[in-house]
Amino acid sequence: MKAEFIFQTMQRHRRNLVKILENTPEPALADIPEGFRNNIWWNISHILVVQQLLCYKLSGLPLNIPNDWVGMYSKGTFPGELPDREQRSLVAGLLVDTVGKLEQDYNSGIFKDYTTFKNSAGFTLNSIDDALQFNLYHEGLHLGTVLSLLKIVR
Repeated sequence: MKAEFIFQTMQRHRRNLVKILENTPEPALADIPEGFRNNIWWNISHILVVQQLLCYKLSGLPLNIPNDWVGMYSKGTFPGELPDREQRSLVAGLLVDTVGKLEQDYNSGIFKDYTTFKNSAGFTLNSIDDALQFNLYHEGLHLGTVLSLLKIVR
């Protein structure tokens, strides 16, 4: 597998999300239009949490995000209040930093074990390589949702 391309693509997606976070007014980040179950903020935070769960948790490694975010932004959760500017800045930084850390950790070989996981999309992930590939797909889906939400809330 050519992981370098996955990391480059993920980094590009994440930088686009940071720009959206920085350039979207607070009310628009929190707005849940009719027909949607969540908002821009939730989708962006969800991307960060799922990548950590798929890559680190299922490899038996500690997460690189606050543990309480898992209960706030995992699949099946719903948006709460929009966090303050400080937490939004923290997420913006982690969007970029966690990709660099993931690439560094992948290249150093720390992902030795992996707990097989069948996700709700019907894919069975058996390794960190499977997780990286599925995560890129997952992030693309949510980036698309964020872009759709942006068109509606602006």
